[in-house]
Parts: sequence; C-alpha cells; structure tokens
Amino acid sequence: MAKKLPKTDVVIIGVGWAGGIIASELTKNGLSVVGLERGKERVTEDYYMAHDELRYALRYDLMQDLSKETITFRSTEKIRALPMRQYGSFLLGEGLGGAGVHWNGQTFRFLPYDFKIRSMTEERYGKDKIPPEMMIQDWGITYDQLEPFFDKFEKTTGISGEENPLAGKRSNPYPTPPMLHTPSMKMFTEAAKKLKLNPYTVPSANLSESYTNPDGIARAGCQYCGYCERFGCEYGAKADPVVTVIPVAKKTGKFEIRTHSYVRRILHTGGKATGVMYTDLTTGEEIEQPADIVVSTGYVFNNTRLMLLSKIGKPYDSSSGTGVIGKNYAYQVIKGNAAGFFEDKFNLFAGAGSLGMSVDDYNGDNFDHSDLKFIHGGNIAHTVTGQRPIQNNPVPEESPRWGKEFKANSLKYANSVLSVGSQGSSMPYRHHYLDLDPTYKDAFGDPLIRITFDFEEQDRQLARYLSDRCAEIVQEMGGQNIMKLKELGPYEITTYQSTHNTGGVIMGENPGNSAVNNYMQMWDMENLFVVGASAFPHNSGYNPTGTVGALAYRTVDGILEYSKKGGLLV
Repeated sequence: MAKKLPKTDVVIIGVGWAGGIIASELTKNGLSVVGLERGKERVTEDYYMAHDELRYALRYDLMQDLSKETITFRSTEKIRALPMRQYGSFLLGEGLGGAGVHWNGQTFRFLPYDFKIRSMTEERYGKDKIPPEMMIQDWGITYDQLEPFFDKFEKTTGISGEENPLAGKRSNPYPTPPMLHTPSMKMFTEAAKKLKLNPYTVPSANLSESYTNPDGIARAGCQYCGYCERFGCEYGAKADPVVTVIPVAKKTGKFEIRTHSYVRRILHTGGKATGVMYTDLTTGEEIEQPADIVVSTGYVFNNTRLMLLSKIGKPYDSSSGTGVIGKNYAYQVIKGNAAGFFEDKFNLFAGAGSLGMSVDDYNGDNFDHSDLKFIHGGNIAHTVTGQRPIQNNPVPEESPRWGKEFKANSLKYANSVLSVGSQGSSMPYRHHYLDLDPTYKDAFGDPLIRITFDFEEQDRQLARYLSDRCAEIVQEMGGQNIMKLKELGPYEITTYQSTHNTGGVIMGENPGNSAVNNYMQMWDMENLFVVGASAFPHNSGYNPTGTVGALAYRTVDGILEYSKKGGLLV
C-alpha cells in the first residue's frame, strides 16, 4: 500500500527545462507545486575545477544509469530489439536540471515552415512530394502564435545572437550581443558570402556578456573554456534550469523539489488524473502524491513510456496507423558533414558549446526542392566547441590508423583541421515509433521503452546533399584533403550522433492524429499536460531546446487558464 500525501495544486514529473519553467511561472502566479526528480540535486559548485573529460565526456557522469533503466532498439519490426547497454548514439541526462545541465547551449527557433510542414509542402510541390509512409502533419500552432514564447524563453536565458535573415520574424532583438568571432569563424563567414549564402552567429545560451534577466537572475559571461556539452558550467554562464528558473520557483516558497523520486505511474479515474505514484529511491517506499493538475515534463522516452505504463491515450499501432501514443518518433540526420586540412594552426581548444557561424540557406523550405528527392533540409554550421584532447585526433582518410605515419600526421594536423557540419531534419514514418518492450524490464519490473527506427531514402538523399554543401564551404575556406560523407548507411546505435530525439506524445490539430493540443494538454485527459520534444510531430534541422522552452511557456498560459475554468483549452 503506497503512502498517500496531502494534495497539491500541481505535480510536475521531471525538473529540467520544461519542468523548471512551468514551476517558476505557476508558483509566481500563486499555485503550489511539487516537482519530482528521479535524479540527485545539482548545483554549480559541483563543477568547480572539474574540467575532467574522462569523467564527464567518456564516463558519462551526468547521465542516466543504464544498468537500472535503458531503452531497447531495433531497426525494423522483423527483428528482436536489444537493450542499449552502453552509451552510443544519444545520451540520457538525469538529475536536477535534466539534460539542460549538460547541453551545449545552441538555441534556435524552429522555422515557420516546420509548424505547417504538410500544408506548405503540398501547397508548393503537390501531394505527390510526400511519400505515402511519411507521416508529417501540421502542428496545430503557427510560428507567429509561438513567437512571443520564444521571445520570453530567450530573455529568461539571456540568449546571445544576431538576426538570422532566413528565419521567422522576431518581435525583439536577442537580449545579448553575439559571441566573439574566432579566426576560423571569420573564414567561414567570408567563404559563405562568396558562395552567396547568408551567414549569422549561432544563437547561444553561453552568455556573451554579464546579464540580468527579467526575473532578476544575474549571471556572468562565458569564459570560452570549451567544457560545455556533457559538462555542467561552474560559472553559470551557460543557461541551465538550475541557474535560471528553478531559483525563481524556490524563492516563492510554493515549490517543493523532491529528488530521488522515480515516478512510475500517473494515477487517474473517471477520465481525469488524480496524481502520481512514485518510488522514493532512498528508502524504496512507494508514495502517492495527489494533485489537481499533473504535468509530465520528462525526456522523450520517459514521457512516452509513462503514458503507456499508465494506460493513458491509445497506443500507436503501425499496422493500422491508428493510435497516438508512441507515434512519429524521429531523430536527426547528423552525418552530412565535411572536414578539411589546413597548413595554418588554430586555437581549437578554446571554445564554447554554441560558439560558431551558421547558414540556413539549405534548411526548411528555404530552397527549391522540386528536383530533389527529399523535403526539408538542415542547418549548416562551423562551430568552435573546444577540441578536448582525448576525443580529437583527426588525420587524412588515407593515413594509416596506427604506427609511425599515423603519429606523424597526428602531430602535423593537430589544431589544423576545420569542419563544417549539418543538422539534418528527420521526418516521421509509419514504421518508426515507440512502444513497450515485451521482453526487457527495468529494475522495478516495468517494461522498457522500445525504439523502432532506421534511416530512409529521404535521409540518405538529404545527408548526401548537405555533405556536398558543407564540402563546398570547406573548400572555399581553403581546406585540402577534404573528407565528406559519401553514403549514409543504416542507423546504428553504438556511435554518438545526436541527443535530439523527438515524438511519441505529439501535438496536432485534433485527437485523431495527436495526443496533445497546442497547450500540451492531453486530448483524453484535460488535467494532464505533457511537455517536451515528445510533442514534436517531426524533427527540424535545429537543436530542439529553444522550441521546447517556447512550448513550455505557452503551456503555462494553458495551465493557468485551466486552473480557473477547467475543460479542454482547444
């Protein structure tokens, strides 16, 4: 029998970016909120003098313990899924602040095209442009509707940036100026302009200067130490939930954080959520936390798995194409990259997670796809993220991989290799989805989440196209012995590519094709909100965090309205 606690106004499952934003805004508006985080407490002092590449980048100190809970993966429905026993393709964060602690800080807004992708694609190219198995759909919201919430997220986090000529219109400039430009960034800019492209500085949550946000949170500027992605920031210069929104919620006195609290079920009766059941990982005790409103703000896999375990919403069935929970899992096409070798030496060890230049000329529908065998595209960028010593040792393709010549080339080309990379979009397919694994279970005996996914011809065409464009820029920069992707093989889970997983509890215009409306409110359960990249019906050619933050702020408006009036908001 679970121990039952007094009811609260709102219970939040997962205290990362979305959970922290919602807790901050709801408590400022007088609601009492309990935040349940299955990981441990995190503070900036944890990272003082902790530039330890082995501990954080290779031994994944900030990540989820895969021996207790992991995912299973298969490329097709014809084969049995197997558990991910060690980290590879993507990394799963854990602890207060979630993945917002170890992200790199690149903070883009999805393009207007993303939110109306199906209607805009059909309008320009006709229905035949979309393969029958590709399940793209409009999001049920437009860029213009979401723009004020992008603006609010950027002001809270102090994003440093400059106007992107090919993006949606902005109501305000970025709150802080763009980051410093390195010599190689200037080379990229000149090369891009010669190719008649439109370069701009990557929008950055690594502050370019000291900044105080509208909530009165003051943070110092970035030191360009190069320890951002997979690391916490000891200066607080990189915006994360622990140094931005969580302190605001705590200050109200209406926010209680319970760490080591593993939520296993959302409780419900009569078509409404009544609270959650979680296990206290310090004692093993099962606890029931009643609440008037339940908000699930976990990572993609956690949000989807919790809906399935709690039997909320209709599970997706790939054979019939019906159901919504687990539908439209998407990833990202990262391998369309190019690198060149230079005679000059560069300081590549200084950097930041979102220090760089990029172009969007080949992103979204910013270019004509009439004669191309894919839709959408990707952001192309040269980033200077800090070439840490263990993981970086590039040599030309023809070089041996060991021995005297390998050592000589390693020394020759250290700090002389520049790369231009792409983040390709990922479209959903009927046979790509998330469900509960019938064989493998976690430490509590609950089924693991199972991924069924592989790259499609859309992805192969897109990757080759973006790789060629990256190579053109590297060549214009003066690179020699240019290495680029020749063919995109099958998706494999053992090599790191991106932690930009999306879908599973997607948003849309109606309950027939989506799980949540544009306030992230479940169609099937009006007092349950599910927030995160799990709501994306497809993945764009950008990092997802800025769009997650904007959707979280919009969700706040919905929850506040619901708390007063009840009922479906859409």
